[in-house]
Amino acid sequence: MAKSDPEALERETGLKLMPKFDSNGLVTAVVTDTRTGLALMLAYMNEEALTLSVTTGEAHFYSRSRAEIWHKGGTSGNVLSIDEIRIDCDQDAIWVSATPKGHGAACHTGQKSCFYRRIVEKDGEIVLEHTGEKPLFDPKDVY
Repeated sequence: MAKSDPEALERETGLKLMPKFDSNGLVTAVVTDTRTGLALMLAYMNEEALTLSVTTGEAHFYSRSRAEIWHKGGTSGNVLSIDEIRIDCDQDAIWVSATPKGHGAACHTGQKSCFYRRIVEKDGEIVLEHTGEKPLFDPKDVY
């Protein structure tokens, strides 16, 4: 931060919300489970999604593939009830601490977390392996 840049100083140390959205108007948002600390998902928020998340207490994101606001769990019932929202020092990343509702799954595959596979090296090849958690619902029954 440049000492002579009052906006940067305010953004990095002040109490004014000044999200630094990217060229597409988005900021990265990581969601963790309040109870366990497990990383549940990573998504993007635009200004509207951030405002809706704060004012409704439920996670909203911006779907890049559908180019629209997405109320997490609006279809599946697996709403993320927000316990706390934090922003990083330069206000270009959001951390949502939430309690999963419905089936308790954050992932559209039925898994509790979108991070249900790990990257490993096996026999000289880098591959994915399942962490062993079982899905909490069958997506065919929900979507």
